[in-house]
Amino acid sequence: MKAAQITSYGAPDVLRINDVDRPAPGVGEVLVSVEASSVNGHDVIVRAGELKMVSGRRFPIGAGLDFAGVVVGTGADVEGYRAGDRVWGTVHPRQRHSTAGAAEYVVVPADRIAPAPADLSPVDAASLVVAGATALIALRDSVHLAGGERVLVRGAAGGVGTAAVQLAHATGGHVTALARDRHARLLTDLGADEVLDYGSTTSDQIGPFDVIVDTVGSELHCYRSRLAKGGRMVTVGLSAGALAAIAASSVHGSRRIRTFSANPDSAVLRDLADHVTSGALRPVVDSVYPLADIAAAHTAFERGGVVGKHVIAVSA
Repeated sequence: MKAAQITSYGAPDVLRINDVDRPAPGVGEVLVSVEASSVNGHDVIVRAGELKMVSGRRFPIGAGLDFAGVVVGTGADVEGYRAGDRVWGTVHPRQRHSTAGAAEYVVVPADRIAPAPADLSPVDAASLVVAGATALIALRDSVHLAGGERVLVRGAAGGVGTAAVQLAHATGGHVTALARDRHARLLTDLGADEVLDYGSTTSDQIGPFDVIVDTVGSELHCYRSRLAKGGRMVTVGLSAGALAAIAASSVHGSRRIRTFSANPDSAVLRDLADHVTSGALRPVVDSVYPLADIAAAHTAFERGGVVGKHVIAVSA
């Protein structure tokens, strides 16, 4: 089978499409024929070597955290899934050696998949797995957004941002989206009550907010200062500078900057599917690349300006 693999740390050209053995499911595992995956920030920083202390130097590393596809086999002790079921899921970062989501087949524990929403195409489903789950965990579990609260989504036009705008709106928040001005119509359609152009709007011109969801990872202390009394902030845009700001913010108690590792399990993915089915959440796809062009997809991601997600079509 074909699989996208990181052969060393570096620029997108370290990605290769290699022939590898098709994996077999073990106890508690499911074999999925992958139809689509997507490019996430975590994929890019792993490939670039920014997490080498965690990822190590054992190559190749499978590319792709998420996937949408069809169950083709199960191991022992797996209940609730059979061949032909359409599912979506994630590959745990620690289990990415050799193959991951951007491959023709992937094996994962059954507790990392869930039935995919029936009305979504594989491309649309893949665009929502990590981005949607990250936004859901951030708003529901990290900052505990309540109806009527004032929400700022920074980096609102990206994958996590577009999902966060929709989920915050569905929760009853008053949503301010910070993004490029040209994305105002889209973000308003997704549920933003106000759209501010990040190119001409500084942090000291806005707020206060009850909740801030940051997907950028820079100037965190400036935006944290725009929290109202009792406000909460979470960032999913991690970098060395962001980690330092998060640590420094701990002195602010409830108004500290929160972060988390988004490794959604079946329960989160089922909740995410419910939001899609209810109409509260819909996919936003920027572009679709064939598996052979995954390096170009990474290049496009690093170039910036993505609206929603870059998706990898694995099967024709």
